[in-house]
Amino acid sequence: MSHVLLLRLAAPLQSWGVTSHFAPRRDSQGRPTKSAVIGMCAAALGLPREPPAAESGAPREAREAAHTLFGELVRTVFAVRADHPGVPVRDYQTVGAGRYPLRPRDLITDHRRAAAVSASLDEATGDRFGEHRLSGWYGAPKKIAADPVSGALVSGELYRSALTTERWYLADATFLVALQHEDRQFLESVGAALERPRRLLWLGRKSCPPSGTLYLGVVPGDAETAFRTRALLPGPENASGGGRRLWAWFQVPPLERDAMPVQDQPVGFHALGPEHTTRWEARRRITLEPNPAEWEEIIL
Repeated sequence: MSHVLLLRLAAPLQSWGVTSHFAPRRDSQGRPTKSAVIGMCAAALGLPREPPAAESGAPREAREAAHTLFGELVRTVFAVRADHPGVPVRDYQTVGAGRYPLRPRDLITDHRRAAAVSASLDEATGDRFGEHRLSGWYGAPKKIAADPVSGALVSGELYRSALTTERWYLADATFLVALQHEDRQFLESVGAALERPRRLLWLGRKSCPPSGTLYLGVVPGDAETAFRTRALLPGPENASGGGRRLWAWFQVPPLERDAMPVQDQPVGFHALGPEHTTRWEARRRITLEPNPAEWEEIIL
């Protein structure tokens, strides 16, 4: 028999990127991605981005436990119901191209910078570093490597132009997310971890922490039944709800009718870049039952 872990994903801002990665335009699709939700659960459980290897010295039991937990998370069947779809918000940003004070580490990592401000450093008095500036410099040193002649650490990118970025968010959105699995105890352990996470949680980006109640419990059955029998989640003031007929997205087998490929099935969350593969998803209308089960003690 299968069981369903229910989560409430709500915040002033959410962002669920799929196609862009550190690009000038950072998109957000209109609903949470499986990769982001599984990553959030993995962070709550305290799983490492890269499972410890045998040569790392970590106990074998710890390595096997981390691998098993991540594998079970990935194996869950994912679904999401848009109770309050939210409003797309565009954030236009310019970064850099200013003059910023140097830090001691900036001098240590590039001897050219130290030479350029040596006069002001010599004039400084007291036990404080003071404020020293370089014209046309911005940000932290990038591409640091050892100089082939002297061996000193040198920044390969000393000057940079202003960066222009366009970022998209969902404002005032609330989603009901389901993770379906046959092991109820496993789902309850994930829910308990989300209540007391071992790492910080966010909804797509670090600037979007979840607000209010996150874990809504574990119920028997499948995701579609849970969506039909649970009432609309409360949303923020002035947020438009979906009424009694809501859009929902379900992970389905590839050959199912109306199945569409989605590139958000997580493979790994390595620090150098996450890996994803294809899963299949179908969009359906969910009609709430006449007397759906009401939610209790939800903190907005």
